[in-house]
Amino acid sequence: MTDKKKLVLMVTHGPENAELSTIPFVMATTALASDVEVLMGFQGNGVMLTIKGMADHVAASGFPPLKDLLKAYLEGGGKMYVCGPCVGSRMIAPHDLVEGATIVGAATFVAECVAATNVLVY
Repeated sequence: MTDKKKLVLMVTHGPENAELSTIPFVMATTALASDVEVLMGFQGNGVMLTIKGMADHVAASGFPPLKDLLKAYLEGGGKMYVCGPCVGSRMIAPHDLVEGATIVGAATFVAECVAATNVLVY
């Protein structure tokens, strides 16, 4: 029996770049549908995507709306880790994040990336 593959996607772009905000969610939902364990990490301006309601305002031409991808990702069991210092510097309160988003520090990101089969950065 082989171990389940794990994919970590680090998202550093926020709503200002709809395409680079959307592509990692496309990859993540596709990986979940392919029975791959997925963790999305949000750093830099990527943390803005984890604010409640923000996905409603992001749409990239040729892709499903981000709000639909986010919903599918969370319903599929995907995990979302959000950079604590990045949230703090933007004065985002924990209760303002989407359900399922967990604030973590660098050590958690490092551990997840080291344990992953592959890591993609957007």
